[in-house]
Amino acid sequence: MKSCKTECGIPHTQSAPAGSADKDPSHISSVFIITEMDCPTEEQLIRSKLVTLPEISAVEFNLMRRQLTVTHAEQAFDSIVQALQSIGFNPQQQGDSQNIAQPPKQSLWPLIIAGIAATFTEVAEWTMADSHWAVIPLTCVVIATVGLPVLKKGWVAIRNGNLNINALMTIAVTGALFIGHWPEAAMVTFLFALAEWIESKSLDRARYAIHSVLELAPETALTLINGQWQTSQAETVAIGTRVRLQPGERVPLDGIVVSGNSTVNQAPITGESLPVEKSVDSPLFAGSINMQGALEYVTSATRDNSTLARIIHAVEEAQASRAPTQRFIDRFAKIYTPIVVAIACLVAIVPPLLFGGLWSDWLYKALVLLVIACPCALVISTPVAVVSALTQAARQGILIKGGVFLEQGKELTTLAFDKTGTLTHGTPVLTQTLLLNDPEHNAQHLAASLAARSDHPVSLAIHKAFLAQQEHWYEVSDFEALLGRGSSGRINGVRYYLGNHRLIQELKLSTSALQTQLNALELQGQSVVMLASEERVLACFAVADTLREQAAEAIAQLHALGIHTLMLSGDNQHTASAIAAQVGIEHASGEMLPEDKLQHLQHLQSDAQQVVGMVGDGINDAPALAQANISFAMAAAGSDTAVEAANIALMDADLRKIPQFIRLSQRTATILKQNISFAIAIKVVFLVLAISGQATMWMAVFADLGASLLVILNSLRLLKHRV
Repeated sequence: MKSCKTECGIPHTQSAPAGSADKDPSHISSVFIITEMDCPTEEQLIRSKLVTLPEISAVEFNLMRRQLTVTHAEQAFDSIVQALQSIGFNPQQQGDSQNIAQPPKQSLWPLIIAGIAATFTEVAEWTMADSHWAVIPLTCVVIATVGLPVLKKGWVAIRNGNLNINALMTIAVTGALFIGHWPEAAMVTFLFALAEWIESKSLDRARYAIHSVLELAPETALTLINGQWQTSQAETVAIGTRVRLQPGERVPLDGIVVSGNSTVNQAPITGESLPVEKSVDSPLFAGSINMQGALEYVTSATRDNSTLARIIHAVEEAQASRAPTQRFIDRFAKIYTPIVVAIACLVAIVPPLLFGGLWSDWLYKALVLLVIACPCALVISTPVAVVSALTQAARQGILIKGGVFLEQGKELTTLAFDKTGTLTHGTPVLTQTLLLNDPEHNAQHLAASLAARSDHPVSLAIHKAFLAQQEHWYEVSDFEALLGRGSSGRINGVRYYLGNHRLIQELKLSTSALQTQLNALELQGQSVVMLASEERVLACFAVADTLREQAAEAIAQLHALGIHTLMLSGDNQHTASAIAAQVGIEHASGEMLPEDKLQHLQHLQSDAQQVVGMVGDGINDAPALAQANISFAMAAAGSDTAVEAANIALMDADLRKIPQFIRLSQRTATILKQNISFAIAIKVVFLVLAISGQATMWMAVFADLGASLLVILNSLRLLKHRV
């Protein structure tokens, strides 16, 4: 048995046209908070009502925040409010907010009184010869205390042609009263109300789990305003405001350190187990804890746009993307419920008409079947598990952008890695300079001038190495970034190139002597870029990057999970092979442009048995990230483009989070199978018992309540344990 909360469990955000397929640009959007809106039961009722209004062009639901957004003609506002009120809702207009609208708290006394009254109806039925004088008043007490809201919603649903759980329970209770089964009607009404209360409390734990993180950020901040330090509300602090942070305090807003040194525990944001050193120019995340020294920083985001708030928003959006199992169960439930209702009608009519059975007996069996028809435990079996897993992942610094990727993680067979910024820290340093054809001895200045215009890690290393000689740099005109190869520009009217071996080969400037020098450096795992004019190579610059500390451990864990690994790098083949050998990657491909990485993934995906993942951090990884079945972005240091293109973001760039994600996917799949198997088994057993006359109505409700609670509690286990 189930309340509407159980029918979906965790809300989802969904957009669908209510009137026309396209939104009219002249229309406005109104946002309503509807505290009674928890699940698809209400969503379907609202949609079917609003679709009749021609002035509406789109309806969007955010059930996580109990929010309804309607795009409509301006004059239709009052009609929308009246339509919602006519089906039992009390809409309140409200702007967008990070907080969830919460329904008013309800007193437990009506439930307690109903429970006592329902129990006495059963006692009176079994112990008293003439029990009607006690049973009927007690049943009326139960219906008056907890049954009227359900009956009201049920009749509204029936009147609007919506066969939801409230409609089924209303028919069952009314039918039981009609045939004189007053104790059954009382107990069913009480158990339904009890189920609604218990399940809503259990589901709220999953519903609000991720939002509890937002409370980690304090509501006030010590800010410098007009030369005076004063306490301000965090939500009013503008970007660029200077904030002071004492040891032991939580960071109220995102920002960049401008003064002081400390260590900060940022586990709520990134999932890192150890505090992180912070000094000038280090980023701070709202909700982190300052452990030691005092810090001053300048805010870089408002409270509603902090990393913390964006994490919550990302998880909300992920819940909008229904997992494949959930979509299947929803489709199954839409077929299953009408079939069982049809069987209940046949059970009520056929035996009395054709075989002389008692109408009251067979009508009672039909009512039991109606109670069983509610697909409560079955429908709740997937969303709570998926949302619990998404929340647990977010707590560990893994942002999964949809249930579909959560489920697909267990199917991953091959994982490709970018090198720079992914397997390495992405901050290489210049280790060696070879001047080849540089008669004027200005190759370093030319290279530094070009490198200053690029944001590639290798260019940054050259830029940093010659920063002290900045007064000797040149003006660069006609600068061009050559994706995956380097850059070029004009200095004093001469075209120069700063790029990798591939670029030099394209310019037809590679020689056997140069190749010998490059091989020697690349076999040491160093990346080499060359400065060249259109006639010759002027100098070689060797840079070395450091591996991420957890890279080798992460690769070993992936191999233990049966996943094949490969590296797709823009660096030369020797460097790529050397780095791959150090971390244990099985295969490395070097000198790859973005389109080469894309084609390589497409080739792997041509094998239908392969589910291919990609891990990257840069803009040049975006095409491959978008192509992969599952993609991971290094959110801590990665570009916004890469994070946007990826399905999963690793908040602290710890590669061990990838095998964590896969284990979480496997564990979620196990729990989903357990939930679905148990829910279906309970349904089959009680369908047989009902038809054979062995199950009573309240027994069916109690069994369904138990099944729903068990699948909820089983799913909530995902919130408790790290993987």
